[in-house]
Amino acid sequence: MSDKRRNRRKKRRMRNQALAYTAVTVLIIVVALGCFFGVRSVVRAVSHNMQAKEASRQQAIEESLAAESLAAEEAVARMLQLDGEETEPESESQELSEGVSQEEALEELVLESIGSLTLEQKVAGLFFVTPEQLTGVGQVIQAGDSTKEALTKYPVGGLFYSSANIKSREQLEEMLSNTVSYSAFPLFLAVEEEGGDKSPVANALGLGRAAGAKELGESQDTQAAYEAGQTIGNDLASCGFNLDFAPVADVRLSEDSIMKDRAFSDDPKAAAQMVSAAVSGIQESGVSACLKYFPGQGSATEDPAQGMAETNRTKEEMQQAEFVPFQAGIEAGCDMIMVGNITAPALSKEESVPAGLSEEIITGILRNELGYDGIILTDRLDVPAVTEYYESDVAAIMALKAGADMVLAPENFEQAYQGVLKAVQDGTISQERVEDSLARIYRIKLRGRIFTE
Repeated sequence: MSDKRRNRRKKRRMRNQALAYTAVTVLIIVVALGCFFGVRSVVRAVSHNMQAKEASRQQAIEESLAAESLAAEEAVARMLQLDGEETEPESESQELSEGVSQEEALEELVLESIGSLTLEQKVAGLFFVTPEQLTGVGQVIQAGDSTKEALTKYPVGGLFYSSANIKSREQLEEMLSNTVSYSAFPLFLAVEEEGGDKSPVANALGLGRAAGAKELGESQDTQAAYEAGQTIGNDLASCGFNLDFAPVADVRLSEDSIMKDRAFSDDPKAAAQMVSAAVSGIQESGVSACLKYFPGQGSATEDPAQGMAETNRTKEEMQQAEFVPFQAGIEAGCDMIMVGNITAPALSKEESVPAGLSEEIITGILRNELGYDGIILTDRLDVPAVTEYYESDVAAIMALKAGADMVLAPENFEQAYQGVLKAVQDGTISQERVEDSLARIYRIKLRGRIFTE
């Protein structure tokens, strides 16, 4: 009996062990299946996430390529404008409506453009600076992120380049093209190409430079002056410039004159004929001309770039000599006139004030007496004739209140900009005054965008 119980217990133990082994096996299988499906789920999730990221990355690449393509198209369109072509982005051009004159259509486009600007953008548009002043870079020979960021913060009206910015044709064209593409607003891109020794572009690129003013004046050949202007204009336009700080409209009134090698003649009438021809040659190439240096510094023997310089000529003497070539250039349709830093006591109550800061000279004589309604630009304000007597903001405010439309190269651009902005905000300079200057500026910049079918 005892053996039977032992056998039954043994059989139960074996059965229980078999059940336990079976349960453990089932548990292991369940756990294995759970791990398998869990890992599979994780793998699927990771794979789905990677696919989503890859799709997002591809979309970003496609959007970037599309943006680059659009930017390239806009850059090409802008360059066509610089080259004098009439092809413009449709949104920036305007067809003539029936019964609407070209002048009326241009005026409407100008007003629309100015009306869309913020006050900060309006003020920035009155400044004409070097690329170094804009970016803070020591020497600018390319336009990259620094230029793009600076033009976004300070959308200036113009940039003035010198020989230091020019290394080769390819480099110059790329720099100017990129600069245009970075600007949300039309830009003046200027250089001082007078011909002769004053030919930074022709010298840097190995071009055949045009004859200088003195050589042309001695030839007494106005056709040669016209052709020289045309050569200069075509060379500048091909590189991407749209403004030349030339020709010089001074009369050589002294053998010791600081303008003796840069003026056409010592005869006002002969100088006037050459100036008129040169303006026509430059501007017919699609590049704007800028006469300089009003009211005339042909009698000066000291250079304003070195310190205060003065002319003791009377107003009557200047009307018969210095003003004559400027009047001829105005009649030839010059787009811009630069007012010099020379002082002219006979023309201004404040005898020691540079011409570019004098309301009597800019508004009283150039605007009212000579009837000039184009753009008036100061000479460089970073020279001793100005900096030794005025802070950058003070000089810029004085120039604009005097009637200048654009301020060229203040010593401290940031200080000048902030000073003018504050002056407009507190009413020292009226916003109407700012918009009046912007209208003159935009009439020149936008006139190529009015076309007929």
